[in-house]
Amino acid sequence: MRVLLHICCGPCSIMPVAALREEGAEIRGLFYNPNIMPYTENLRRRETLEAWAAGEDLPLIVQDEYQPEEWLRNVAWRENQRCAPCLSQRLERAAAVAKRGNYDFFSTTLLYSVRQKHELISELGQSIGKKRGVKFLYRDWRPYWRQGIERSQELGLYRQQYCGCIFSERDRYLPQPGHPA
Repeated sequence: MRVLLHICCGPCSIMPVAALREEGAEIRGLFYNPNIMPYTENLRRRETLEAWAAGEDLPLIVQDEYQPEEWLRNVAWRENQRCAPCLSQRLERAAAVAKRGNYDFFSTTLLYSVRQKHELISELGQSIGKKRGVKFLYRDWRPYWRQGIERSQELGLYRQQYCGCIFSERDRYLPQPGHPA
């Protein structure tokens, strides 16, 4: 089973990669996250992932063209519903890369987070997969949340404090009802 795994950051990759490898999957990671702002945060997450992946012998595709304007246009006037267009943008890219690379499945490390909307990710992944002609692999990696945090701390990996977008960064200080922090 060949899986293209969209990766949001190094710490969130640890348990999904381990679980997929335990299933016998051949994995390639994809770093594509136009939502991560500011640039220094984006760079720090990418560099942390690259260093961790090198140690894990995990091949990566890095599509890190830093163009926050596209992401901002995608969520403009929908800030309170920003997660759906943000997730769609990243899953669309993952599905396109998976299709082009003849992967059996695509998935995302966002399914590791206890703060993400799993039902929404699953719905979008299934829909995008059907449209693109590549299967979305849903796994609930939330039970590994604590273990992944502990492992990332043992490894000394940089752990970010917000999802990535300017709104989630704001919400960690000024929480908004109904949105993941």
